Amino acid sequence: MRERKADSSKRDYGHALIIAGSFGMMGAAVLASRGCMRSGVGLLTAHVPSCGYQIMQISIPEVMCSVDSSSDCFSVPPPIEKFDAIAVGPGIGRAESTVRATEILLRSKPARLVIDADAINILASNRDLLELLPEQTIFTPHPGEFSRLMEVKIDDNNKIDMQRQFSEKYHAIVVLKGHETTISAPDGRLFKNTTGNPGMATAGSGDVLTGVILALRAQGYSASEAACIGVFLHGLAGDFAVMNKSEYSLISGDIAEYLSSAFKELI
Repeated sequence: MRERKADSSKRDYGHALIIAGSFGMMGAAVLASRGCMRSGVGLLTAHVPSCGYQIMQISIPEVMCSVDSSSDCFSVPPPIEKFDAIAVGPGIGRAESTVRATEILLRSKPARLVIDADAINILASNRDLLELLPEQTIFTPHPGEFSRLMEVKIDDNNKIDMQRQFSEKYHAIVVLKGHETTISAPDGRLFKNTTGNPGMATAGSGDVLTGVILALRAQGYSASEAACIGVFLHGLAGDFAVMNKSEYSLISGDIAEYLSSAFKELI
């Protein structure tokens, strides 16, 4: 981890964009944004449908909002030139307009891209879009999403081979979430995480992780660094949280809250 300089400003730590949320799924945008803001990013803009504007402004006022022309879903990407890293997917759904917007986003060749949740499902159902991926894109699927992406059932027997195959073909980083999350890099390297606990198997945990990785990517960490550090910190935050909560009562907001403890352990 890099130390922050005494004379630094928010511009030194990147401006990230998170494209997240849809009608009934704005919690995903809030959780991902909290994970990002708690992970050192200088500025964060959340692109949300208009139904989520007040939710975002009230829930996490530190985040700036870009409001989509649709009231219910992601339908048009904002201009992306000013952003240092972009994440897309948490809670966006799979409406036809969202599929088109995802294609437009990919055709603009965004630098430092993180793809999660419904954005992964969109690519799995529209496989021609995979050819538009910029190199060093980070994918954060759970096994079900990765099964759809690879068109084969992913289990403990084949997951490592499938990860390496995808990473090599698309020059991408794959963060396959679960017990002992594994991370594959395009050069064949594979990393296994050592933090985390069963209490983190709860709704929204992956959204927080997406925000953490996005923040690190916006700060200039390489794709593999952002993935490995982000996964480790996310699990460590969960380990701190479970000390004061329990594996049964842990919620994803607790993970975001305890990121500060995780950072203090590393820096």
